Amino acid sequence: MSLASVSRMEAKLLLPTYERQPILFVRGRGVYLWDSGGNRYLDFLSGIGVNALGHNHPAVQAAIKRQASRLIHISNLYFHEYQAELARLLTEISGLDRAFFCNSGTEAWEGALKLARAFAQANNKNGSRPKTRILAMDNSFHGRTFGALATTGQPKYRAPFVPLLPGVSFVKFNDLDDLQRKFDSSVCAVCIETIQGEGGVCPVNKEFLQLASRLTKQSGALLVLDEIQCGLGRTGRHFAYQHYGLTPDVVTVAKPLACGLPLGAILTTERVASCIHPGMHGTTFGGGPLACAVAIEFLREEKKLLRHVRELGQYFHAALLALDKKHKSIQDVRGAGLMQAVEVDSPGLAKAVARQLLQEGIIINRTHETVLRFLPPYVIQKRHVDQVVKALDAALRKNSESSNRHTSKKEKTAPPRRKGAIHAHA
Repeated sequence: MSLASVSRMEAKLLLPTYERQPILFVRGRGVYLWDSGGNRYLDFLSGIGVNALGHNHPAVQAAIKRQASRLIHISNLYFHEYQAELARLLTEISGLDRAFFCNSGTEAWEGALKLARAFAQANNKNGSRPKTRILAMDNSFHGRTFGALATTGQPKYRAPFVPLLPGVSFVKFNDLDDLQRKFDSSVCAVCIETIQGEGGVCPVNKEFLQLASRLTKQSGALLVLDEIQCGLGRTGRHFAYQHYGLTPDVVTVAKPLACGLPLGAILTTERVASCIHPGMHGTTFGGGPLACAVAIEFLREEKKLLRHVRELGQYFHAALLALDKKHKSIQDVRGAGLMQAVEVDSPGLAKAVARQLLQEGIIINRTHETVLRFLPPYVIQKRHVDQVVKALDAALRKNSESSNRHTSKKEKTAPPRRKGAIHAHA
């Protein structure tokens, strides 16, 4: 089918939830995608972090073909041979004890919130007022379902669907005083993205995360980390929290885990898992044999690529910092490993730059209005980074000049550079 026919059908039949780019992709290999017109694109978004091994990775292809010919689904009423092995691999690399498999990051986050409330109730031994409050972060994003929205610290996502899950308070991200002020004995969980993804690729401050860990340990609350975008090798370590020298009580993962097949996971400690018994939580499709078999292959490949991700991440970050010195329109460069961002001084410039790169066959995206986000596959090489940085340099120069020509004679004042931004690229 042609792009035009697909577009017409979607406009007539689908809920209008997406503003799609006018491109019909038909195949991919490695770091590249091809559209219906035969044009090639360098993919520096990887399906918003999902295609971490690139497209059509041979190990993933082989696992899908092998398992699809044997068994795709049986339900969680029975055993299959892959869930336990996948759980073993994930617990070994995370430092946690138990896993629950589901279909998506949002579903994993919902389950994590349920764990926090269930754990608090199970440990309310003296009949006192149970811990029920959840502290979430301003600027965060945890998904689209009701619990995830309730803990997402961006009003634009919450407003159309209120009222949401009660008992959630928001803390200023990386503000130690605000966290200390809002934390009390009624809190059952502190919820943090180790690196805020949709919020603009903003890493948590080390002191802030350590304070959250200390407060929760002292009170019996849980530290719950969302690593749906930044986990599973994206930063050059298995988990982004491993850059900080601590382990959470609960962590959620998803995006790259099954290389495009739906699969998310909750990882937690034995202590927290003890509050769950059969019937309290479940899933129909989560953790099926096909997705789990592919995820096992992903983890084998991910382990081999961690050093490469660290090295390429440092190379990419340094190249973006060099651009920062050349362009006044750049307000900040931040990120870790192959999760990088360039913040510019206006939404119009960010939109124009992302559009120009797409026209030149380079896929990135714009998030948080002014942030250019880069989530390339782990298999990129330095030549791919060089290509993107060169194109970004030209696009910033061209579109900044265009923006200047269309502003009034009144001198422009750029927004202040972020204070204390964390560049966790080590």
